[in-house]
Amino acid sequence: MSHASASPKILTARYHLEDSHTLAVAEKAGAYEIARRALTTMSPEQIREEVKKGNVRGRGGAGFPAGVKWGFLNPKPGQEVYLVVNGDESEPGTFKDRTLMERDPHRLVEGIIISCFAIGAHKAFVYIRGELRFGQLRVEAAIEEARAKGYVGPKPFGVDHPVDIVVHSGAGAYICGEETALLNSLEGRRGEPRIKPPFPAVEGAFRMPTIVNNLETIATVPGLIERGGEAFAALGRVPGDGGTRLYGVSGHVARPGVYEAPAGITLRELIEEFGGGLLDPSKKLKAVIPGGSSTPVLRPDRFVNAPDPNHPLHAYHEKSELDVPMAVDLYRALGTMLGTCCATVMDETVNMVEATRNLMHFYQHESCGQCTPCREGTGWILDLLNLITAGRATERELDLLVEVPNNMMGNTICAFADGTAMPLLGMIRQFPDEFREAVRRGEPLGVRHDETTRSLFEGQGGRA
Repeated sequence: MSHASASPKILTARYHLEDSHTLAVAEKAGAYEIARRALTTMSPEQIREEVKKGNVRGRGGAGFPAGVKWGFLNPKPGQEVYLVVNGDESEPGTFKDRTLMERDPHRLVEGIIISCFAIGAHKAFVYIRGELRFGQLRVEAAIEEARAKGYVGPKPFGVDHPVDIVVHSGAGAYICGEETALLNSLEGRRGEPRIKPPFPAVEGAFRMPTIVNNLETIATVPGLIERGGEAFAALGRVPGDGGTRLYGVSGHVARPGVYEAPAGITLRELIEEFGGGLLDPSKKLKAVIPGGSSTPVLRPDRFVNAPDPNHPLHAYHEKSELDVPMAVDLYRALGTMLGTCCATVMDETVNMVEATRNLMHFYQHESCGQCTPCREGTGWILDLLNLITAGRATERELDLLVEVPNNMMGNTICAFADGTAMPLLGMIRQFPDEFREAVRRGEPLGVRHDETTRSLFEGQGGRA
């Protein structure tokens, strides 16, 4: 048994229990004891300090330290503070947060109670993607059970700190995963990102100071407080990335699913140990999208080039990209992003040009249209890829396929354009010969490839 599989289970500790979503079962297994202890024996400042020590990097994709984010709050007299939990899990290839909603919603509710106390909030909003109806019903039922016991309400655990939780259903718009677009949607307005600053911690929901955290991040809080920040941080393998986290793996693997492991395992471990290796062992592993479709692709046969001892990747010099620990800063140095830690695995049967076209169709469909570079750029990119896959492109179209996304990056209100451009440019950078061959051949790509690549992303958090 490896170190990864032998690590303590925190988020998934109650997953195996029958009716784990109910209060009776969850409470018998220890639910709400940590919240009771935190609210009755710790001050908000102490909780915030433990979260900071725990080195919890945001589990939603950006990887910003949760404790540092909480520290940005500085409400003015008379202002109300809100906590907003981002459960709008819409990233293609990502399906981890819904397991918490469906299998242990009381861990989320407990995390909300502790977090509200820590940041001085009395109301929390849980924004859930509309398609995740089953998970939403489980969360709503858990809140009502907790409210009936007095854990949610005017005096949780006898402490004079009222906590109310409201569940808000989205309508399937990917852009509402961006925190300010989510806030607009929560307020009943069009789901479009806001210009920052001001940031939500200064002016967020209903123009009040607001902390927006990913659902898994908030669900992590009880386990962190139970162990203490330093002990929790030590569970991670890489300094700066603490604790355990949920990893998803899908695509051409034998055991697709969601697994809990220490922060900082490698993609190779995720694929081979947890995912059971390739679905068809006779095939070769070709590529892995490491953390949701917005993260640039990695290749097993590409090796780290970092001979400089001062380079953050020097310890992994000449190792495969799949052997670099899945840590926020290391993956940035590698030229990709950790994202949601949900990997999509592709074997040698996948045509990367068609896989790219399939992804860009998603981004073109989901652009909110507010910024011209994104609205026009995503459509232009899809048109170019349609020409290439139809066998009607020239070298000029291939050049434009690099030029257009480069002109999109950094020129929009939110990071959607960057999240479109980076995976596209990553595909071209990692598989240039495949793109050139598609143009040189001048023939439509086969239907078989189209069906293969589409199946990788449908039903995994996004529409293709």
